[in-house]
Amino acid sequence: MANLMKREGGVGTPARSIFSDFFSDVDRIFDNDMFLMPMPWKRMDAGSVPAVNIKDNEKDYLIEVAAPGMKKEDFNVDMDEGTLTISSQKQEEKTEEKDNFKRREYNYSSFSRSFALPDNVKTEEIKAQYTDGVLRLTVPKREQQERPKKRIKID
Repeated sequence: MANLMKREGGVGTPARSIFSDFFSDVDRIFDNDMFLMPMPWKRMDAGSVPAVNIKDNEKDYLIEVAAPGMKKEDFNVDMDEGTLTISSQKQEEKTEEKDNFKRREYNYSSFSRSFALPDNVKTEEIKAQYTDGVLRLTVPKREQQERPKKRIKID
């Protein structure tokens, strides 16, 4: 039995499967928002939250946040009940006036990342530094204390 094929033009035009149109329409749904405006998912996802690396060293944890183009004043680092939150909210406005027109550009960006810290950290000694587009937080660990062993007598 022959495959169902759709022809694009007349004689001599390559044949395509009827399913290729169906799947290309489905792909288009996920590449556009509800108003059919292009919205590349990779760009939207990558632009919303900066990349974070966490290193577990012997004496501390090192948290690195890649945030080029920002200033240290743009960040907020808060500690609340064992949760470390790194956030930023940046607002820019540019105005350009020429002969008969005025142009204004607005740019808003924000992000927030929270990390539940383990019980063995010294929250009072956390240090943060921003250089070369990377925010680095050093979270010192407490010395591990061995808990005493004790045999419990059963009555």
